[in-house]
Amino acid sequence: MQKPNTNMPPVTKQKKTARLSNAEKSSFFARREAAKVLTSVLDGDARRQAAGSIKSLVFKPSVRNKKATFALVCQTLKCLPYIKEILESSDILNNKWKKQQALMYLITYDILFGQNVALVGDAEKFLQHKKDALLSALAQILVKNRVKNAKDLMALRSDVSKPRYVRVNTLKLNTKAAAAVFRKRHKVQKDDLVPDLLLLPPGTDLHDHQLVKNGSVLLQGKASSMVAVALDPKPGWEVLDACSAPGNKTVHLAALMRGEGKIIACELNKERVKRLECTIKQAGATNVEVLHGDFLKLSPVDPSYSKVRAILVDPSCSGSGTAVDRLDHLLPSYQTGHVDQGEMHRLSKLAAFQKMALEHALSFPGVERIVYSTCSIHQIENEDVINSVLPFAISRGFKLGTPFPQWTRRGLPVIEESEQLLRTDPVEDKEGFFIALFVRSISQSESLQEREIGNHQSAVVPCKISERKVEAVNKSRLRSSCFFPSISLKMSRVLLNPYFDVWNSKSGKYQH
Repeated sequence: MQKPNTNMPPVTKQKKTARLSNAEKSSFFARREAAKVLTSVLDGDARRQAAGSIKSLVFKPSVRNKKATFALVCQTLKCLPYIKEILESSDILNNKWKKQQALMYLITYDILFGQNVALVGDAEKFLQHKKDALLSALAQILVKNRVKNAKDLMALRSDVSKPRYVRVNTLKLNTKAAAAVFRKRHKVQKDDLVPDLLLLPPGTDLHDHQLVKNGSVLLQGKASSMVAVALDPKPGWEVLDACSAPGNKTVHLAALMRGEGKIIACELNKERVKRLECTIKQAGATNVEVLHGDFLKLSPVDPSYSKVRAILVDPSCSGSGTAVDRLDHLLPSYQTGHVDQGEMHRLSKLAAFQKMALEHALSFPGVERIVYSTCSIHQIENEDVINSVLPFAISRGFKLGTPFPQWTRRGLPVIEESEQLLRTDPVEDKEGFFIALFVRSISQSESLQEREIGNHQSAVVPCKISERKVEAVNKSRLRSSCFFPSISLKMSRVLLNPYFDVWNSKSGKYQH
């Protein structure tokens, strides 16, 4: 009798998956991809140090089945409190499976709340064998919440219904033509407040739509789209965007200016500069010049900025007003309005930077309009910042304007000028934004500009120009410790700001 061959190789995971149907393979791999995303999301949430939003993690190039992965992660997070309670009360996970917690959550969702998807794989088989225990634990939760079935239980944690906003990029396409394209498949409305903004039904997925891919439209929310409109730059103006990336508001400014004039888009972070350049190129905004450097180090009396008439200050903020859009409301830590000690420290640091950025913008002598905006719901980043800079703003000839006077939600009544500030509500408006507008008359800005530049020039003592290597751009540049009135505008920018790379959207190259 022939003995069995004990040296036969074990059945590998590749051979197992090779025998699966296409549907089974798709479910198997989507669940594993979702487990990686969910692990990253939950770890970041626990440490209050996110590796990225749910959307950004799902839409990475490495994730193959993006649609299935995104849906599975979101639905599992929505049911996560129930799933955790079920797994804890049933006590079915051994040490091996506890190490793969995210995968266990996803499979439990599919078994109890999903739509009979294919369940293949060792982890799936383990939980399938424990299905009775899972159902028993679910039954107890249904009784406790006074609902009849899992569908009713999920409805208790339903998503916030939010229209899909689409801003038409009028540099490439007019609003009427864009609306006609979308009406072929969707109900379309035009926003009553923001020009060139369309509303489509909630849940409309346009990420792969050709108009989105070619930059003819942008998936930009209403509150975000209100910011550039509040600044109201005119065609031919010169505008400074202080903290530009990712660039949606920058290219919106370009569209409002009809591609005329110039926008100087400032961004410090190297990776975010790449994102900014991509947005500008895709939108066809040829009047944008990217400045890779720190806005706070720009000299207000540099003649390169003497023609700047408007500044947008949209600085880094907590992002608390876009929690729903980023799907943060699905995370375990999400509590509306709650700020712990660690978060308060972070908010204080953000507010300090926000105040510096706004005061610096107010220092430019030729500027007539400044918009300060955040996507935050916190007073410390909004009304408190405005209140702290108001005396300085008034000393510079500025006063608060009233953006969108027909808008009913205004600032918190903690300062006298609260009615001139604008807020959008994260519940009622689906986003929590804050907008403040500073305005100054042309005559005031001109007289201030003449006085300050004159004072600066009279204080100059001639000195030699020395050559030094600037490591940030790996090139030798001329730098002077003083200002020469006779030099060209472009050269003066290099002399006064040697650490800046200037990127021109027309040529697609940096100018050193």
